[in-house]
Amino acid sequence: MKKTALFVFNGDPICFIHVLLNALDMHGRGETVAIVVEGAATALIPELERDGHPLHALWEKTKAAGLVDGACKACSSKTGALETVQRLGLPLLGEMSGHPAMARYREAGYSLITF
Repeated sequence: MKKTALFVFNGDPICFIHVLLNALDMHGRGETVAIVVEGAATALIPELERDGHPLHALWEKTKAAGLVDGACKACSSKTGALETVQRLGLPLLGEMSGHPAMARYREAGYSLITF
């Protein structure tokens, strides 16, 4: 079975939509997918939670499918998204000086794609 970790650093919603769409597509094809929200992208999390946001429905579908592996602890704090991430119960990833370690995913057999 294919395993892919999608690391999204870019905080542009036009980029983020591709992360959500690809994650759902891969999942629908039977692949294991893990989205890791990093960098400026963590600032999108509170926005994506708003009902009126254009990506809200896709974000909800992605969360419901269990595809969001977590958010960077350091970046969530820096961008002001920490409270929302905690409220949502998303794992805070920070084993590498407060940031998620890509090596952990590689060691677990994931291919990495960065956005």
